[in-house]
Amino acid sequence: MADNTKVMIGKYTRREFREAMDSGQLHTAIVVTGAIEQHLEHLAMEHDIAMATHIATEVATRLHPHVIVTVPMSFGLSEHHMKHRGSQTAKPGSWLSVIFDAVDGLARHGFKNILILNGHGGNEAPMDGILWQWQDYYKTTAPGVNIQFQSYWNLAREISEQHCTGAVPGHAQDYETSTAMYVFPENVRVEEMHHQDDKEPLNATMEKGRILVEAAISKTSDYLQQMIDGQHREFARQVFSRERYLSKQKA
Repeated sequence: MADNTKVMIGKYTRREFREAMDSGQLHTAIVVTGAIEQHLEHLAMEHDIAMATHIATEVATRLHPHVIVTVPMSFGLSEHHMKHRGSQTAKPGSWLSVIFDAVDGLARHGFKNILILNGHGGNEAPMDGILWQWQDYYKTTAPGVNIQFQSYWNLAREISEQHCTGAVPGHAQDYETSTAMYVFPENVRVEEMHHQDDKEPLNATMEKGRILVEAAISKTSDYLQQMIDGQHREFARQVFSRERYLSKQKA
């Protein structure tokens, strides 16, 4: 598991951070996005932000000392879940403003590669519409800055779909339940899985979760290393369901 004292931006003192930047070792950041929302009767509502943060810290640990992680906002765009009490949501404009401010602060301090690593499907559409504008902005104001957005499951989609019975990532289904069993077993109410109407989560296993999480960490690490090496400079549209993924592959 990741040592957060090495990779979370809030664990640095200003001297440590300044010296890491000045040495040239620290140059890449992961901005984590996710959600706090209902995940059926059996998963804790923190799943999206907690899992994305876990993936990010593991990736940053692999690429230490070049990468730091920041989590500017724990909840996301979840209006479609607000009928379930406890879910939290932001308005698209205010949410995008906070994420942009987090990115811009990093860019102003000299970070060259900024990956917004997402853990909630509802955040994809707003970013899909705005990211290219942010990229154009930095092409003129800070040409050396590369900003990208990826949902961690998309980077490992082909591997994940070989192991999951349902959609990747789905919502509190086989994929998310398996990953929670592996990383946050205390967040899974196993008994509730037998009593709720939706039975697909019963296909989840801890071993499957290990495969899915390790694939996400590995593929995200590869992607971020490629960013560091100068690849992935252009806008890449995001996908959520398998159907959208396949349609975009054919386009």
